[in-house]
Amino acid sequence: MLTREDFHKKLKQGLCLLDGATGSNLQKQGMPRGCCTEEWILANPEKLVSLQRAYVAAGSEILYAPTFQAQPIALQRVHLDKHTEEINAHLVALTRSAAPNALVAGNLTTLAAFTQSYDEDNLDLLISNYRRQIRGLIDGGADILAAETLMYPLEAEAIFTAAELEGAGAVMYSFTMQSDGSLFSGMDAGNVLKELEETGAAAVGFNCVAADMMTPYLVAKLRRSIKGPLICKPNAGTPVIGQDGIPQYPMSAREFAGIIAECKAMGAALLGGCCGTTPEHITAVKQQLGV
Repeated sequence: MLTREDFHKKLKQGLCLLDGATGSNLQKQGMPRGCCTEEWILANPEKLVSLQRAYVAAGSEILYAPTFQAQPIALQRVHLDKHTEEINAHLVALTRSAAPNALVAGNLTTLAAFTQSYDEDNLDLLISNYRRQIRGLIDGGADILAAETLMYPLEAEAIFTAAELEGAGAVMYSFTMQSDGSLFSGMDAGNVLKELEETGAAAVGFNCVAADMMTPYLVAKLRRSIKGPLICKPNAGTPVIGQDGIPQYPMSAREFAGIIAECKAMGAALLGGCCGTTPEHITAVKQQLGV
């Protein structure tokens, strides 16, 4: 894995483009809603490889491996928890096969759907889950770790501890948050991200925030607290739920790219898309930024 210092060197050399959404694009290719994404990808690897190759062609320099909820507590519902390390390693290797020249980020996320408590008494459970996942991500050859869509500071603390215990290198952290710069727990995001950065995070920021909800303002506000690389990975607008219950993201690639350009001007360094974004959105961002 890259160290934090190695990762920052690559940023100084011009590295800046992340990928876009995975889940919403795979649903368009037949992945059922509510299924275990990791299990479906294992059965349909060509769908994932095709999408990730499209992201690389669009300009993405960092691909997130499809390991979003590949922790044992989540995999238990499909009886795959005993294979946590193996699954994470395999999915990292699958992403590497799609883009051997891109950086591969081992992806981790919130466990809010699988735990009822976020107090210190629950910290050991979180750490043990993330340790097993991180072990698999490292064994699979991930270049960095990307913890995203986090909701609670305790999750970041658990990931940080688990990463240290497993000897991981560079780790990025991004939270989903409200447009006023507060976490959904009510805490000020700037203070939480600042503490993570000072503790050793390779980059911090946000994802899964609608790009049309004051996103450049949010970047500017966070920049007052953050000195290092700031992640900006918003959704393609505010979703509209269709009659079939599937969210539709209305923002065009061109409009999305314009907002991302504003975010870059406000100080965001790592730029990409979350829910509803496609390779076309990343292509538009690359063209807009001229990178």
